[in-house]
Amino acid sequence: MDDDGTTTMTQLSDLMPITPDWPEICIRIVATLVAGVCLGINRERGGHAAGLRTTVLVGLAACVSMIQANLLLSTSQAVNGSMDILRFPLGVLTGVGFIGGGAILRRGDIATGVTTAATLWMMTAIGLSFGGGQLVIGAAASVIAFITLSPMKTLGLWVSSEQKGSIGVCAIKTGGIPDLCPSLPAGVEASFVALRPIDANKAQYLYELRWRTKDYGPTAADIVRSLQTSHDVVSFEHRTTIT
Repeated sequence: MDDDGTTTMTQLSDLMPITPDWPEICIRIVATLVAGVCLGINRERGGHAAGLRTTVLVGLAACVSMIQANLLLSTSQAVNGSMDILRFPLGVLTGVGFIGGGAILRRGDIATGVTTAATLWMMTAIGLSFGGGQLVIGAAASVIAFITLSPMKTLGLWVSSEQKGSIGVCAIKTGGIPDLCPSLPAGVEASFVALRPIDANKAQYLYELRWRTKDYGPTAADIVRSLQTSHDVVSFEHRTTIT
């Protein structure tokens, strides 16, 4: 058992040398660059705030930090000093949370940039893996992340999900609260939430809408067009999460 364990540790040390030479450092940086470009292009095509350059820079920062930690570990003799050095790349992973937080925007019930923030965090972990010489782990994580961002997004569009929206209709106050249900497409529910006076005779009635996406189901535009046939629609907001 000891011999097997020693052999395994020796093989890992050969694959992940604590003191990398220049060719090994170049391989780690290039691998991180390739992974960052693959993931960053996906974000760039979607027009997200953190695109290609941001993703590449985050990954390279994590990779260089881990390489620097490897080099410092080779010169450190004390155990406590080694543990302090290892906090350096871990601090980079935590610090990316601030960048990710800046990529997330929220306005009411609408959130944007959540997947972009998660991508930056994932790219940091990939950079740390490549920087530490764990090429197989870094490559596997890169492939899984790319599949999650591209093919899996298409798969997610096929899954039925609940949609939310709000709509305002103008009506005479003395007529009572308008009933939207007869004018709504099948499967759409409306709940009255507020009344905003416009003048002495008219008011804006606000409703919360809920419906589920499915094949050939109603879209937000379909709902608005259906209500406009019998009501004076003055406002509409589709609440969703943009990633």
